Amino acid sequence: MSSRNGGASLIEDQVAELLKSRGLTISVAEACTAGMIATRLTSVAGSSGYFVGGVLAYANEVKERILGVPKEMMIRDGSVAEATALAMARGVKKLLGTDLAVAATGVMGPGGATPAKPVGLFFLAVAGPGDSETCRRFLFRGDRSQNREEASEEALKLVREVVMTSPEESRPR
Repeated sequence: MSSRNGGASLIEDQVAELLKSRGLTISVAEACTAGMIATRLTSVAGSSGYFVGGVLAYANEVKERILGVPKEMMIRDGSVAEATALAMARGVKKLLGTDLAVAATGVMGPGGATPAKPVGLFFLAVAGPGDSETCRRFLFRGDRSQNREEASEEALKLVREVVMTSPEESRPR
């Protein structure tokens, strides 16, 4: 795998190679990362062959109206929750007709935190090929910029993991 930094392969290069080699398309639904995952996915030459698009869903209204996240779910669980992240990933996957989708939601801070949902709490979800889904919870300890960087890195790692472990029969031919 080639690298744009002359050293170790970047995660976005690895994900690009996996998506291209398997003929998979991807979309994104981002809240707290505000487009950073999409930026990293499209920083690789040839990304138009696998990246379809995304939705920046900072407002709950966008999560609900565009991505189809149930309002009742966000009232019950909050906009920063596993169920919300999974619903965002499902929503953008369906909206854009991709093989898989990645979603990110979190508490950026400095405001908006609660004892149960502190600054740096993120949920990253992937709706994978077929009906596979996964979501991970992270608690990052940096500032807003560092947390966005870490979240985008972990999101791409999760995409890589999902693609590498998806069964052959769920992949398009």
